[in-house]
Amino acid sequence: MDWRRLFGVWRRVLSLSWPVSTEQVFRTGMRTTDVIVTAQFSPAAVVAIGLADLYARFPLRIGLGLGGGAIALSSQDTGADAVANRDEAVTQAILTGILAGLPFVAIGWLFGDRLLAVLGASPATAALGGTYLAIVFATAPARHVALIGARSLQGTGDTRTPMYVNVLSNALNIAGSVVFGLGLFGAPRLGVLGVGLATAVGNGLTATLLLAAMWTDWSDASLVRPRDPVIARQLVRVSAPRVVEGFAATLAEFPFNSLLLGFGTPVNAGFQIGRRMYQQVTSPLSRGYNVASSVVVGQALGDGDPDRALYEGYATTGLGLATVGVVGFALVGLAPAFVRVFTDDPSTVPYAVAFARVYGATGVFLVAYVVLSGALQGASETRVPLVARLSGVFGVLLGGTYLLGVVAGLGPTGAYLAVGLHYVWMTLVVVAGFRYTGWADRAADMMAERGT
Repeated sequence: MDWRRLFGVWRRVLSLSWPVSTEQVFRTGMRTTDVIVTAQFSPAAVVAIGLADLYARFPLRIGLGLGGGAIALSSQDTGADAVANRDEAVTQAILTGILAGLPFVAIGWLFGDRLLAVLGASPATAALGGTYLAIVFATAPARHVALIGARSLQGTGDTRTPMYVNVLSNALNIAGSVVFGLGLFGAPRLGVLGVGLATAVGNGLTATLLLAAMWTDWSDASLVRPRDPVIARQLVRVSAPRVVEGFAATLAEFPFNSLLLGFGTPVNAGFQIGRRMYQQVTSPLSRGYNVASSVVVGQALGDGDPDRALYEGYATTGLGLATVGVVGFALVGLAPAFVRVFTDDPSTVPYAVAFARVYGATGVFLVAYVVLSGALQGASETRVPLVARLSGVFGVLLGGTYLLGVVAGLGPTGAYLAVGLHYVWMTLVVVAGFRYTGWADRAADMMAERGT
C-alpha cells in the first residue's frame, strides 16, 4: 500500500472536513440544546419538538437535495476551472431553493397543530409542536438558501466561510434557546415558543451572511443572472433523487414514530434522545467526510482523473471507519452517562440508552454509507443512494419494526433491531454502487453536455 498517497488524501480530506465538522458541532449542539431545554418542561415537550422536527425535515430535505446538486456541479466545474458554469449552477440552485420554501410558510401557520395531531399526539403536545413548527416553517426559504449556499461554497473548496457563518448563527441560536426558552437573565420565559424563535433568527442570519459572501468578493462563487437551461436541467437531474431520498426517509419516520408511540410515549422520547445523543457526537465528523468526499471526487472528475476519484472515495471511507466507527463503539459503553445529560426520567432512560447503543454499534456502517453517498454525489450519481434509502427505510426500518415489534410481539426490541439492520443494508447498496456502476462516465457526459 502507498501510505504516502493515502496520508496525503487524508490530510486534504481533513483540511476540507474540519470546518464542516466544526460548524456541524454547533448545528447539532443547537438541536441538542433544544432537546435539553424542552426536557426541562416535560417529556411531552420533548415529543412535541421531535414530532415537529419530522415535518421540519421536509424543507431541510429540499435544501440538502438542491445543495447536493450545487456541490456536484460546483466541485466538477471548479476542478475544470469552468467558473461561468459554476456560478450559473450556484445561482440557479439558490433561486430554486427560495421558491421551493415559500409553500411551507403558509402550511406552518395554517396546519401546524393538525399536522402533529395526525401522528397521534395529544392536544397539548400538538399545540406545543404546532407553535414551534409554524415559526420554523416561516423561515424555510432562508433555510434553503443557507443549505444551498454553504454547499455551493464547499464545492469550490472553501469550507471555511460556511463555517464562520454557521458557527456565529448557531451560537446565537443556542444562546437564544436557553435564555428565552428558560427565561434567564431577566428575559421572558417563552418555553417552546422561545426555542422556535431562536431557530428562526439563526436561519435568517445564516442565509443573509452567505448571500453577502457570494455577492461580494469574499468567496470564489458569485451570483449571476441565470441563462443556461442545460445547467438548470442538470441541476434538477442531480438534485431530484436527493430530494426524493430525503422525503422518503422523512415520510417513513411518520409511521415509524407512530409505531414507537404505540409502544408508549417513553419509548418515543427515548428514541429522540438516543438518536440526538449519537448525532451530537458523531454527526459532525460524518457530515465533514460526506462533504469532503463530494469535493475530492467531484474535483478529480473535473480534472479528468476518474482513477484518482475512485481511490480518494475509498480513502475517505477508510478515514471515516477509523474515526467515527471507533467513537461509535465507545458510545456503546458510555451511553448511560450521556443519556443522563438529557433526562433523568426513569421511564425514558432505559429506552434512550438502548437506542443510543444501537446507533453506536452500527456507526461503522452509517459512516461508510454517508461517505460513499457523498462520493457518488460528487460524481453526479445520486440514484444509487436513493435506492439504498428507499429500500432501507421502507423495507427494513419500517417493515422490520412492524414485523418484529408488532407482529412478532418484540415491542421496542424489534425497533432496536430494525434501526441497526437498515443501516447495514443501505451501506451494502452504496458500496456495490460505488464499485460497479458507471458514475465516472456519467459525470464526464454531463460535463461535456454543459460545456465544462
